[in-house]
Amino acid sequence: METLETKIYNHDSEIDVTHKINSTELDNWINHLIYIKKELSNLIGLYGQDLSDKLEDESILQKFQKKDSENDLLLKALHKYMGSRSDIRECEDTQCDMIYITEHESYRRSYLYHLDKYRKLKDEFFSKIQGKFTWLNPQS
Repeated sequence: METLETKIYNHDSEIDVTHKINSTELDNWINHLIYIKKELSNLIGLYGQDLSDKLEDESILQKFQKKDSENDLLLKALHKYMGSRSDIRECEDTQCDMIYITEHESYRRSYLYHLDKYRKLKDEFFSKIQGKFTWLNPQS
């Protein structure tokens, strides 16, 4: 897939600059969601192996699994959206450009909402496990 050139030049219009910044931002979102996928996999594995007996609460595990599915859906949608952005070059008027900019804002809100909910879930998880562990080699 061919992506938009993201280097900004002096002769670029404001709309061109906006599209380039949005393309870079989209790439960052995708990379972040890929990282979150790995992190969720680790948290689900950690929870399943070591914490289910200590916490006696499966709700966090279920929430992690649900968030993993939501993360996959958003990642898939962003990949599809990235593919559709190659048509930006075909825009010949401001109305066309504004459709892409409005769509990007919608994806931005979805990404930020997902990120906020994920962070709150991690906070809930860490507050539940706080104090539940003892060190294997206690220090004096």
